[in-house]
Amino acid sequence: MTSRLLMPYRSAGRAARSDVRRVTRPPEVRGSTRATEILDWTDPGVTALVNRVRGRASASETLRVAHGIIAREIRPVYSVEDRRRVSATLRLGRGSCSQRMALLEAVARAVGIRTRVRGLLVDGVFWYPRFPRLKPLVPKQVLLAWPEFRLEGAWVPIGELFGKGGGDGAFTNRGGETLFDAVARTTVDWGGATACGATGGGCDLSAQVRTDLGHFDSRDALFAQQGQTLCFAARTVTEPVLGRWSAGA
Repeated sequence: MTSRLLMPYRSAGRAARSDVRRVTRPPEVRGSTRATEILDWTDPGVTALVNRVRGRASASETLRVAHGIIAREIRPVYSVEDRRRVSATLRLGRGSCSQRMALLEAVARAVGIRTRVRGLLVDGVFWYPRFPRLKPLVPKQVLLAWPEFRLEGAWVPIGELFGKGGGDGAFTNRGGETLFDAVARTTVDWGGATACGATGGGCDLSAQVRTDLGHFDSRDALFAQQGQTLCFAARTVTEPVLGRWSAGA
């Protein structure tokens, strides 16, 4: 994480102009099952993971099983390289929330499930609980690629992959639980459309969204257009530390 000064030039400019909450984009983005530079699911290591989840009763179950494997076997860290190939994440055995979500997307595409992402610029304040002593260095906003999966004729965000409702309490963005982990126990909704219920009142995170960039066919397309949260120099300096810093440590 870093301050606006170390954000890419284009991102820093958007941060100063992010009063508009919605950017007009085409109404329908179909997504895809093809492999991409990031979602390189044809890699033998990724194929081996895919083979472990084949043969499930439904596409939804396939993704939930894959999510569980990734949650157990890929250690959550604060890596800032959002464009890292999923095959590299798998080999390293560690990854950021974004990198672990990308791995799940790759598994989905490999078994024929179309995926796309919703681009969100999330208020940096949302990340303060993770870095209480580093608040001045947290970006003004963080670019988030939020996956969606085409299941039974409808687009299902990753935050509803395990069901839609309040679940077991809200996501607080504290401790070792990341957004990737949280979706297995509670809904995570960035659009304010979910009735969270009495036990999950905090599942609506729409107030944290500064700009909704709309949908993209892949996270590759999102990052190609918007850049990453940190500029190249900042990623080069911070990745050796943040890329090994376990979430919640």
